[in-house]
Amino acid sequence: MSAAFARLVQGPEAGIRLDEGALLIAAAARAEVDVAAGLRRLDALAAACPEATLAGLRHQLFAVDGFRGNVDDYYDPRNSYLDQVLERRVGIPITLAVVLIEVGRRLGVTIEGLNAPGHFLVCHAGTVLDPFEGAVEVDTSGLPAEALVTAGPRIVLARMLANLKQIFLQAGDVAGLRWVLELRTQIPGLPASERDELRRLVAGLN
Repeated sequence: MSAAFARLVQGPEAGIRLDEGALLIAAAARAEVDVAAGLRRLDALAAACPEATLAGLRHQLFAVDGFRGNVDDYYDPRNSYLDQVLERRVGIPITLAVVLIEVGRRLGVTIEGLNAPGHFLVCHAGTVLDPFEGAVEVDTSGLPAEALVTAGPRIVLARMLANLKQIFLQAGDVAGLRWVLELRTQIPGLPASERDELRRLVAGLN
């Protein structure tokens, strides 16, 4: 799956499918992940939404379908695997954001990621939302300017992998760190210093 991920993220930014990239991350962790099935599940979520508006999307995903932030086990790696988020209906801010963005895209509701430090957010038509809290509106008056910078697919995928890197580092999971490193180094724009740091990190845990 690393070759498929590399082809995806190294193409033009506008052509990167965020849903596919997120599912390829899950497939790198577990070979049995069916990327096509994950895409169909997102299609089904969109098809079930009776109203192609932000309000309709929020109600369908969080009130009807029951998606929610995992407050009980935030650092469970499954929260970072899109197939598991779709199956279990729980996740962390960035994976719930991917669900919102991609179901919204299928409905013609444009939602963009915001690379806010510490807690990933989304934006629709100037309204900032917190996907971890059911896509409630966020008061942006206290947020730094960098929190409101739009995150394209490469940034979102890199941040998903960064989250997993920290989880595997804390757990001392060398195998996990290796595949995360392999995917992260495929993303254009990653600083060379970070690539070297990650390589040393994996080597040091052997």
